[in-house]
Amino acid sequence: MSQPIVLTDAETALLGDAQFFRQKAAITTKVRTMLETTRGALQQELMGLSLIVPPHFDPRIHQLVKGEHLEDYPYQYLDCPKHFSEGNTFTFRTLVWWGHYVVCAILVEGVELRQYKQQLLGRFHQVAGRGLELSLAPSLWEWKRGEGYTFPITHDRKAQIAAIVAERSLMKVSRCVSFEDVSVRNGQLSHVACETLRALLPIISR
Repeated sequence: MSQPIVLTDAETALLGDAQFFRQKAAITTKVRTMLETTRGALQQELMGLSLIVPPHFDPRIHQLVKGEHLEDYPYQYLDCPKHFSEGNTFTFRTLVWWGHYVVCAILVEGVELRQYKQQLLGRFHQVAGRGLELSLAPSLWEWKRGEGYTFPITHDRKAQIAAIVAERSLMKVSRCVSFEDVSVRNGQLSHVACETLRALLPIISR
């Protein structure tokens, strides 16, 4: 026989806490607004840039997404630009992962990957030391950071970075920012995203 479902005192209190759900709704709306502002700022930032992009790339395409279950935590994200087509990926994602942090990341795979790798290494010291981390995951969709998940891109690690990217069929470079960061708390998520995009330009621009 299955075990009876019993709510703990803490679970019962949370379930009946109307203020908690009102606050969650208010925060969700604020994050959505910040992401919409970020979209406009990123599209302005992209104007005039000469990027290495896959065929049929359109910098105007973007997407805003909200969900509840990224490893049991709510999330909201903006893909801008967004390109997933015929095995080619060129997407800049700004992810607000509740209970964790903000992640700004470039996700790339496909026909131009070799060029991105070459530029990461050829312009390494323009990229290193800017708070960026290289994903070690076999998938673009792992968002945890730290040992076993990401590898900080620092000036003394070029040889290790070269070994990591050599055999990879995809690449994700990201920056994680705490919710305590003054830019995030002041609603300036667009500043965080644009600053990260600029840090990544040596990898993705001509």
